[in-house]
Amino acid sequence: MVFYYVYILQSINYPNKYYSGHTENLNDRLKYHNLGRCKYTSKYIPWKIKTAIAFTNRGKALKFERYLKSQSGRAFAKKRL
Repeated sequence: MVFYYVYILQSINYPNKYYSGHTENLNDRLKYHNLGRCKYTSKYIPWKIKTAIAFTNRGKALKFERYLKSQSGRAFAKKRL
């Protein structure tokens, strides 16, 4: 079974900085961010995984990621995740 992860990263050096994304391989994606290969996260490395949610449906994972990047989704994540 394939899982699609929606994750929230938190910067270790800048704890008020977060990033949300999706992947099929959570460990490889964290390494990718911590190597500075993503322009949106490279300024705040190193990162740690704050929250990861596994979906079996890719479409639902992508919709949830889009929600987390919205204003109401960011408020939800800050309060609940």
